[in-house]
Amino acid sequence: MRGLIGAFAFLLALVPAQAAPCSTMMDGDVPYSICTTARDDKGLRVFLKSRNGETLGSFAALERELAARGEKLVFAMNGGMYHPDRRPVGLYVENGEEKASLNRRAGPGNFHLRPNGVFWIDARGAHVSETQQFANLQARPIFATQSGPMLVIGGAIHPRFDPDSESRKIRNGVGLCRDGRVRFVISDAPVTFHAFALFFRDRLGCPDALYLDGTISGLHAPDLGRSDFLRPAMGPIVGLVMKK
Repeated sequence: MRGLIGAFAFLLALVPAQAAPCSTMMDGDVPYSICTTARDDKGLRVFLKSRNGETLGSFAALERELAARGEKLVFAMNGGMYHPDRRPVGLYVENGEEKASLNRRAGPGNFHLRPNGVFWIDARGAHVSETQQFANLQARPIFATQSGPMLVIGGAIHPRFDPDSESRKIRNGVGLCRDGRVRFVISDAPVTFHAFALFFRDRLGCPDALYLDGTISGLHAPDLGRSDFLRPAMGPIVGLVMKK
């Protein structure tokens, strides 16, 4: 019996451990938390309201909603900008149904710091596209959320970002990287737009990345023992789901 147990333990040791989806990384003196998945992971989704039509607004509410469906939230973060009543400012698509239309209007604030962009998911997987490029594609996403500004566009840093800016905030965003993986990132210390974009491009290898927010930035990452409680409550949430 001991021999069988020992052999079983040996075989288990040969099976590579599955990497946790979330981890931390330093870039200079700035810590970042990063959650990673394959771009074709079918568990990637965006969320706004419960089955009862109430805006979820928190990671805890989303966990409860998913638990009722027999699903588990692997990780999540706030997923784009929204109005005071928590309606999305730009495009929002959930389960193939467009809840808010693509926003190409001029205006104030970070959302309108053009080019802005769309994080979207179709049958082929996840994409990060500049807004006009997305419109030209005439895409039919299953899930989508629009935000802005773009951080990195085709390997280029957003042209309006100032390397010498003094505006530093906790920021979060999403990037589609050269290794075919999607990375959701939150800075765990205040950073400038320019530094945040450089982190996506130069440290993570993401030629396309989109800013999600910097006033309301939070992360749910059980791997890191973290589930941020945000005030005011969130609008759109983006996350990875698995069956229990």
